[in-house]
Amino acid sequence: MTDLAPYQPDATPAAYDAATLAVLAAMEEAAEKHLDAIRPHNTKRGYANDWALWGEFHDWLAERTGHRLALTDVTLGTMVGFVVWLDTVKLAAPTSIDRRITGVTVTARSLGVEVPKKVTTAARQALKPLKHDPERMARGRGKATAITPEHLRQMAAAVPDSLTGLRDRALWLLAFAIAGRSAEVAALRAEAIVHVSQGLEVHVPAVKGRPPRDVVVGYGKNPDTCPVRAWLTWKTSAGIEHGPAFVAIDVWGNLGTGHLSPEACREIIARNAERAGLSVRLTGHSMRAGFITTSRRAGKREEKIREQSGHAENSPAFWGYIREADKWTDAASEDIGL
Repeated sequence: MTDLAPYQPDATPAAYDAATLAVLAAMEEAAEKHLDAIRPHNTKRGYANDWALWGEFHDWLAERTGHRLALTDVTLGTMVGFVVWLDTVKLAAPTSIDRRITGVTVTARSLGVEVPKKVTTAARQALKPLKHDPERMARGRGKATAITPEHLRQMAAAVPDSLTGLRDRALWLLAFAIAGRSAEVAALRAEAIVHVSQGLEVHVPAVKGRPPRDVVVGYGKNPDTCPVRAWLTWKTSAGIEHGPAFVAIDVWGNLGTGHLSPEACREIIARNAERAGLSVRLTGHSMRAGFITTSRRAGKREEKIREQSGHAENSPAFWGYIREADKWTDAASEDIGL
């Protein structure tokens, strides 16, 4: 019997001809479009938020290195650095960081960036020990601590008597009064905060795909926590008429020219809360949550509160804040004969 020789594949397969390459390229492009079309809207929105955070990380990195990297520089070093930044600066939960890695990778590849597998592998290696830390895994559970007027009074009493103190007080009082996200507060412009007889008319710019809105801020009864007086004092003292509403101040009292970053705004709020000895830990949404719950407890209508905060009518987050504010209003267990 003749022995059958085993199959030997060609050591060097023939190169694809131009026509085959064109068909393969067209099929790949069609596949990408199809996958994008069937991808859920919430997933797309999540990826957009992940990419925005990637940009914020690059802003933070540029401030500290004096050199700006391109967002398309998705390398082992930048991705692992992103994980560390999310953990130590943003205090993100490990599960959130895991999703961010995916979002940045998918978005970068959609822009034509080659992201080697070793990059995402290294990022998840950096993430792995964080998932074994119970305190880190507990991050992000539950709503942001809602700041109260009493907290604001404590912060106002502890603010330093300096130009930086004037800026800080104006920033967090205005953040509260407009129910502002950190990114919105960072993007405010002086010329868009107009003083009228009743208070302030504030144009809150569009950030991260969210629509702009125009809100009003009335005078407060307490001069120490009045956002209108705080803004006017800071504006006059800093000589600001146009440009960023809030800027950096160096140790010699010199004003910067660019907008503060959202992270810098959060750090200012956290630093002032710590200085005042608040018993609660504030997050980026504490001012926003605090405004909604405080306004609701004061009897303000839901639609007026939403106009100020910019929440959609069916926003689960908004109605969560409303339920918290209404928890003890006509409680089901009250006055039922017990």
